[in-house]
Amino acid sequence: MKKLLLAGMLGTSLFAVSCSSVNNAATSQNQRAEFLKLKGDWQIVSIDYDKGYKIKPFDEGADAQCFVGSHWRLIPNNWTGAYTLNGGGSCPGITQPIKFEIKNGDTFMFKKVLAGTKAKQNIAGYTLTVINQSTDQFSLQQDVPFEGGNVKVVYNFERTGMK
Repeated sequence: MKKLLLAGMLGTSLFAVSCSSVNNAATSQNQRAEFLKLKGDWQIVSIDYDKGYKIKPFDEGADAQCFVGSHWRLIPNNWTGAYTLNGGGSCPGITQPIKFEIKNGDTFMFKKVLAGTKAKQNIAGYTLTVINQSTDQFSLQQDVPFEGGNVKVVYNFERTGMK
């Protein structure tokens, strides 16, 4: 009788685990579908932050306003892309290849792919949170540590091509 009860409990737990796996797979597929919507060409249309700080995003040595109007190409099926700063005035004109990934459904992580190196050789990168995502726009929020607190920087993107 104890063996029958044990077998019944084991069967029930296996059923629960298998349903959980199906739910996890469905959630994972839904998240993947959402982030495949990021595929394409994007432009930063504005950057929101406390203007009392001088922000130089992503170690480019350029002011945050140099990123307004920058072009970003994201290719989620192989998690590659690039961003291009237009240059002009005190802003540099550069194109920077990147490797990115999405973790936990809303964490956008990327690292630069430097000339002459492979992405796996570069362990430093940037972590941002995806907010306000729709088909033709999304925002990335970065919390930049400063004097024991954080300065929130929000990069607002709009689609410019290729879905």
